[in-house]
Amino acid sequence: MTMKGKTADTVWSGTWVAQRLGVRLRGPEGADGDGGLTELLGLALRRNPKRAHLLVSQVLGKHVPQSPATVYAAGYGLGERVRELLGERAASAVVLGYAETATGLGHCVADGVGAAPYLHSTRRPVAGVRPAGGFEEAHSHATSHLLLPEDPKLLAGDGPLVLVDDEFSTGNTVLNTIRDLHARHPRGHYVVVALVDMRSSADRDRLTAFAAELGARVDLVALASGTVTLPEGVLAKGQALVEEYEPRSHSGPPVPAAAPATGDGAVPTGTTGPAPAAGGGAVPT
Repeated sequence: MTMKGKTADTVWSGTWVAQRLGVRLRGPEGADGDGGLTELLGLALRRNPKRAHLLVSQVLGKHVPQSPATVYAAGYGLGERVRELLGERAASAVVLGYAETATGLGHCVADGVGAAPYLHSTRRPVAGVRPAGGFEEAHSHATSHLLLPEDPKLLAGDGPLVLVDDEFSTGNTVLNTIRDLHARHPRGHYVVVALVDMRSSADRDRLTAFAAELGARVDLVALASGTVTLPEGVLAKGQALVEEYEPRSHSGPPVPAAAPATGDGAVPTGTTGPAPAAGGGAVPT
């Protein structure tokens, strides 16, 4: 949703954490400025012993207000690029989205790919349903993912598998997913899709080596790419900020109506006032 006469940027600029922790978003080498990253991303404060920051999308429509047309266009456009990449093989592709953040994005990508069936992972086991796969997302607040398709044969084909997430920071989750599914049902082509690719050069090399080890092709499609620059001691600084602002969530001003709390604990705030603590793992400010 949007506010009258306002954009998502006027509700939440995504710069509060960058200014206080010294975290920087940098575009690919040689890009002019940040390569458009700040139009797609902002930084949030994370209540997590492993990471001080969280990358929050400006176009996902989950944590900060955004036009539904913009949200859908971002995912659908990525799907069109996948369809162009796969050619005739797009007809046999299956699209897999990561819970919870990329469930809607995965639907949009699947629409862009064409008639591809879509499945998203879940963290909730269902009685009587046998998982068709599972993997770990190590840095998440809830690490284990399950794949519970209604048709257990959905992931058993040899057509391209399209993996969709909002952003890739290390690529570890993708590697864990492909490793698990390839051991069950090997296939020759995987396509990784994200709004932004924020992996380091070492992480990129690791995925290349992993694909060679599997003997499979792994392509990546993203709207933008870059890296996150973290200063020394950023984790301790982030934890100190959480401690400083968390008590104000109970006594400070209410969260603006334009920035509702979301299901996974992220609570975007306005551009003024203290930063409330989130019920889960992130405190976007």
